[in-house]
Amino acid sequence: MSQEQPIKYGDVFNVSGELASKPIMPRDAALMQATENQALGQTQKGGPAAVMQSAATVNTTAGLVGRDDISEVARDQGVSISETKAGGNRIITESVGNQVVGQFVEPDVPMNAPAIALDPNAITIGEALEASAVTRAGNKPVDQSDAAAIQAAEMRATGNNELEPGGLGATAQSAATRNTRTLQKTTLSDVLSDAREKLPADKAVTREDAEGVIGAELRNKLDMRTTPGGVAASVAAAATLNQNKLA
Repeated sequence: MSQEQPIKYGDVFNVSGELASKPIMPRDAALMQATENQALGQTQKGGPAAVMQSAATVNTTAGLVGRDDISEVARDQGVSISETKAGGNRIITESVGNQVVGQFVEPDVPMNAPAIALDPNAITIGEALEASAVTRAGNKPVDQSDAAAIQAAEMRATGNNELEPGGLGATAQSAATRNTRTLQKTTLSDVLSDAREKLPADKAVTREDAEGVIGAELRNKLDMRTTPGGVAASVAAAATLNQNKLA
């Protein structure tokens, strides 16, 4: 069956009002991509620009919008990215018009930062995961966004593109699935309190590791906002702290 309605902002972002009913247009996506590139140095994996680009491509391919179309909101109110600092990290907020379409932490580390893998004092991925277990987010029931972020962290730590059977990522996925079916919830603390012991290998956290984990968490959250103190935030904080040790 052919697609009859274009993908709208309300279909993929937690927005309301006029924006929610507007189709995602190619030039909207191009504007957000250019804004991300200017503000962040690159397009955020799994972030709002990537989601908008995918939606606009589907809409264009289906013949439901023109290749040069732009929504009234993006044209008249624009797209924007704002930045605040918290705990050494950057909190990035992306908006279309006056509505937030995504918010996430970004490690305050230069794109061309030197490697830190050999620093014996660097914070490892396992340590970063354990840190998220003792924050306020540690009491949060594990959901699919947490599981995806933990799986990305495990693959970064091990250098293996496949999850370890019975490992940390598999445990997180089982917990996320189980939490949708039971009132007795498994929390991040339950899964991550001994993360270093559960990881078959570990490594120092880099900016690239943080970006991979952030993207995985964002792709699995309807509001496209990373959890404060959660997996992505903790890994991003570790990447910043590791870089500061080299300064």
